[in-house]
Amino acid sequence: MHALHCANCGTAYSPFELQGVSACCQQPLIADYSLRRPLSRAKGIDQADSSMWRYGALLPLLDEANKVSLGEGFTPVLALPQLAARYGLRSLILKDEGQNPTGSFKARGLSMALSKAKELGVRGCIIPTAGNAGVAMAAYCARGGLSATVVMPRHTPEAFKEECYWYGAQVELVDGLINDCAARVRQLNAGGELLDISTLKEPYRLEGKKTMGYEIAEQLNWELPDVLLYPAGGGTGLIGIWKAFQEMKKLGWLAPETKLPRMVAVQAENCCPLLETYLGHQVNCHSYNGRPTLANGLAVPRPLGEPLMLEVLRESNGTVVAISEEGMLEGMRELGNHEGLFVAPEGAAVWMAARRLLADGWLHADERILLLNTGSGQKYMSNVAGRAWA
Repeated sequence: MHALHCANCGTAYSPFELQGVSACCQQPLIADYSLRRPLSRAKGIDQADSSMWRYGALLPLLDEANKVSLGEGFTPVLALPQLAARYGLRSLILKDEGQNPTGSFKARGLSMALSKAKELGVRGCIIPTAGNAGVAMAAYCARGGLSATVVMPRHTPEAFKEECYWYGAQVELVDGLINDCAARVRQLNAGGELLDISTLKEPYRLEGKKTMGYEIAEQLNWELPDVLLYPAGGGTGLIGIWKAFQEMKKLGWLAPETKLPRMVAVQAENCCPLLETYLGHQVNCHSYNGRPTLANGLAVPRPLGEPLMLEVLRESNGTVVAISEEGMLEGMRELGNHEGLFVAPEGAAVWMAARRLLADGWLHADERILLLNTGSGQKYMSNVAGRAWA
């Protein structure tokens, strides 16, 4: 059984009612799990399930009949031997979330959120999106028999728009970034008929995203990397992976001496609110204005989860890096040319951040480095077409 509490003040909320942000602080609600008896790895993981739902004992769904799944999760962790040799690294690995249904890590969060929404009687959902989250919501709404309304920037690559149409979603295009889409969502859903599945505005996308952390530990034989680099727009995955590590520590699934990785949040130079706050250039992101970027998922100028992301960075002794547009293209070329991986610009940004931190001495060549690629590069063809050569 799980409980919910406000991320800011700890006030408890009922998990048996539909919830958005906390009424007390207007902040995200976080799920906690109380186990009546100790839960071992052997009992807590369903080895017969090859999706993220193998960790169902630590997910909030109460009735399996409400599960809305397309087989998401348990994506591969791949060694990058050629790039490791090229840059003198002992261990360089990449978790490829582009192999999820709908082509991105968003499948995890939306599978969990839509399953819980269905369990709580929701009949329709709405989302502001930079691209991948809208596609995933449209797909999982179709799978679960719910209506879907997707609001995305007009400049979003055509592949994202087309996929939403194929899933039967109602799509509205807005001039601006995801914060402008969020404003339009508030107008369209003023009566509250639809569940707003915006990043961290309901509690359960985070629970789906945290399964990346469980998988990383299991796939690495319960030994974590020294450094984990993650492309952080809204930041749900960064927060979720860290939450998973903390849960596994409490469960005893990780050895007591296990050192948790330093977490690196990677952003785009065109839209880097977290970096600006981290460096003390602004109090918070509330008035930050970003620009469009090749990495559509990083064009999140005012993330609700900023305080939680900063907390992860403080607790892990991590840092933030922002990458240029040309840097992302260079990263895509390197991962493609040397490792046969056509990653999203977000994933390329993560690799370029590792290169920069290595050059700066923040990363060390003998450390075990894990990169998160959050999506398939094929979705971004209209952004990057004709730019495979420098």
